[in-house]
Amino acid sequence: MNAMPGTVDLLQAPLALLDRNFPQRLVTLPSGARVAVRECGVPGARPTVVLLHGISSGAASWLHTAARVGESAHVIAWDAPGYGDSTPLPGDAPLDVDYAVRLHELLQVLDVYRCVLVGHSLGALMACAYARGLGASRVARVVLISPAGGYGAAGQVAARDRVRSERRAALKTLGVEGLAERISQRLLSPAADAAAKAWVQWNAARLQPAGYLQAVELLCSSDLGASRGLAAPVEVHCGDADVVTPAAACRVWADLFDAPFDLIEGAGHASPVEQPEAVAHLITRAALKVTGVQQDE
Repeated sequence: MNAMPGTVDLLQAPLALLDRNFPQRLVTLPSGARVAVRECGVPGARPTVVLLHGISSGAASWLHTAARVGESAHVIAWDAPGYGDSTPLPGDAPLDVDYAVRLHELLQVLDVYRCVLVGHSLGALMACAYARGLGASRVARVVLISPAGGYGAAGQVAARDRVRSERRAALKTLGVEGLAERISQRLLSPAADAAAKAWVQWNAARLQPAGYLQAVELLCSSDLGASRGLAAPVEVHCGDADVVTPAAACRVWADLFDAPFDLIEGAGHASPVEQPEAVAHLITRAALKVTGVQQDE
């Protein structure tokens, strides 16, 4: 990544914390695919909190949020298929159910039988696909943070074609580093500090082009509305300065799922990076609801 002045210094602390407190390991699945995961927190705590990142990110983006959630829970974050060191899915245009199958394989290998499933942005589409299908008996609660709605619904053909074309063109023109620089400027609030910008950009700069293009197809083919009526309770949250999935759009999803809705103060789209304490509070609260314990507000 072509670092901005001072960026290297800003990355030293989170990278050291990442290696020490949220380390990566590779999990080989029965299918032969590998999944890169990061873990922290209380071993054996139930339910496990499973974190699914967005389209321009990776497991490491959850670092500061996971550290706080891990004070009372067991936390697992994956690099989605085609991200980081995780094996891509077969084909050029996998569906949300394909990501759900890979997640199911992973949780089986990790002996996760009950979880709070947290999906940020594109991760919301993966989370809901899993919770409505293979994971229906494993997912105790679904937490959607700035959920992407997808463009797979009937009537969104023009939008779907535009998004696919724009995303592909941006990657081809800018490359991963250029895309990462542009992304970091859009995913945070105007008040975000330099450390948050550097961390968002570092995570985006780790994108694998083939995995990113698969994820673009997932975005284009999926419809969050198809998951209406999930058996597990759902809650929806959104940064109050989010310009990618604005509050009004997120409220629509909350209404669709008949779910509680919270605004995360002082956060853009990448709220787990910009406001990790607030996001961790919401996730911890969700986990405690599953156990029947009330959290002090």
